Amino acid sequence: MATPDATIRLDINNPVFQDNLLTLQKNERHAALDTLSKIRKLTWNQLYRDHGLKWEKITSIKPPKGIDVVYSLRITKSRRATAHRDGDFLRLLTIAPDHDATYGKA
Repeated sequence: MATPDATIRLDINNPVFQDNLLTLQKNERHAALDTLSKIRKLTWNQLYRDHGLKWEKITSIKPPKGIDVVYSLRITKSRRATAHRDGDFLRLLTIAPDHDATYGKA
């Protein structure tokens, strides 16, 4: 059962997320990896309260089938990732090319 004090378990196996991550420029890719390293040391309560990560619910797009809610978080200074919580797992979905794309505005 998921608890707010559980340490976050990262799932970065989504092929879209992997493609987005691996095609970032070197400096952004390293920043994203630093952020992922930080997240895996946090509890869910810490993630929710972290002002730098800016975890927020996305209401402007319909979640993919089988996912109730999609969230965004800052993964680099200029990019946001989308993800959803599945128990203690943070399942990463995408890294948007810009802020508006995160929220379905193109």
